Amino acid sequence: MSDLFEASGIHPPDAPLADRLRPRSLDEVVGQAHLLGEGGPIRRMVEAGRLGSMILWGPPGTGKTTIARLLAQAAGYQFQQISAVFSGVADLKKAFEAARMRRAAGQSTLLFVDEIHRFNRAQQDGFLPFVEEGVVTLVGATTENPSFELNGALLSRSQVFVLKRLDDAALDQLLTRAEAQEGQALPLTPEARQALLALADGDGRYLLTMTETLFALPAGIELDVQGLAGTLQRRAPAYDKSREEHYNLISALHKSVRGSDPDAALYWLARMLNGGEDPLYLARRIVRMAVEDIGEADPLSILVANAVKDTYDFLGSPEGELALAQAVVHLATAPKSVGVYEAFKAAKRAAAETGSLMPPAHIRNAPTKLMKSLGYGKGYQYDPSTPEGFSGANFFPDGMERRVFYAPKGEGHEAKIKERLERWAEMRARAQSDAGEG
Repeated sequence: MSDLFEASGIHPPDAPLADRLRPRSLDEVVGQAHLLGEGGPIRRMVEAGRLGSMILWGPPGTGKTTIARLLAQAAGYQFQQISAVFSGVADLKKAFEAARMRRAAGQSTLLFVDEIHRFNRAQQDGFLPFVEEGVVTLVGATTENPSFELNGALLSRSQVFVLKRLDDAALDQLLTRAEAQEGQALPLTPEARQALLALADGDGRYLLTMTETLFALPAGIELDVQGLAGTLQRRAPAYDKSREEHYNLISALHKSVRGSDPDAALYWLARMLNGGEDPLYLARRIVRMAVEDIGEADPLSILVANAVKDTYDFLGSPEGELALAQAVVHLATAPKSVGVYEAFKAAKRAAAETGSLMPPAHIRNAPTKLMKSLGYGKGYQYDPSTPEGFSGANFFPDGMERRVFYAPKGEGHEAKIKERLERWAEMRARAQSDAGEG
């Protein structure tokens, strides 16, 4: 019976609210106007009456399944759905055979594959001949980055469309539709209504699931924010430590620190901790920030970063997380320099280019008479014993021109370093000039 309801676009009265509110045309889909609105790429396909294979990539509850169903309906294709979670090779063979029979009868098939990234590489390759022959038009849905999770061959035969997380305006549209469907207003104060949108975290399906719970409350109740929190159990934010979201958030944290924004940095730190990230992973990244982005502009930062790791080891959560926050604020507010980072990269390139050039003779050790007779160590000056603690000698290999790798910009502690290097450069030039004249 449910199949008859679904085929007619009508849902049984006891169906979940999210199903009863499922859009019946592409115009009713909220939050994806960049794809489905006037001039959008999927809209253009529908208007042309010919669908191409595609991958719909987006967070949960943004309408991937609904869009696939409506595409088949709009283009006159037979809609067939499988899930990579529950389907195996036998199910795929059946789906392809059914599609081939329909094609022979003049009927096109839109094969919707939910969670397509869960199929392994070999299974994904199995789609290729049927897509190439036009047996099926493939619409795959994934919450994971297709670049990482799908075969290049499959991606090259499909267009990837990115669905946006539903914003508050789109979510509020869903609430308005739900109220019209139920014939009653949600029992929420304006502030609680806004809090409900925040709880949904961009997921339309989850919003409607929570809404259904609220409609079931006894008449006459109006919930404020605290009452809403007591009625609904907040779910954990979407965050998968092994997937793209992990890398997006750590990138946001690192770049906020690099951009000297302690407030944004604290926000991303809190997001990752709330999502269950390993605090010691964060401690390691904080150490990396200290050496990569701050360096000699504030040498204390590396000490702070390492101390934070030890502090967290000692205290654990939640107390040790405050140490992570302190380090993030210290690094975000510290002067920044990539002087050492860039200098080391340049020095490594020079070392690779110059191969096995020997050090100049005057700085080679001479533990034997033979070495001394060859000039090893001859003319070496012990710099700390010179009048100014600086000899100006050449320490690069003979035959290699002097190069400047480390060029501090003068931020923070590096201001003094820059002055010192400039003074030493003048003294070195004089020393080399005097040696040449001698």
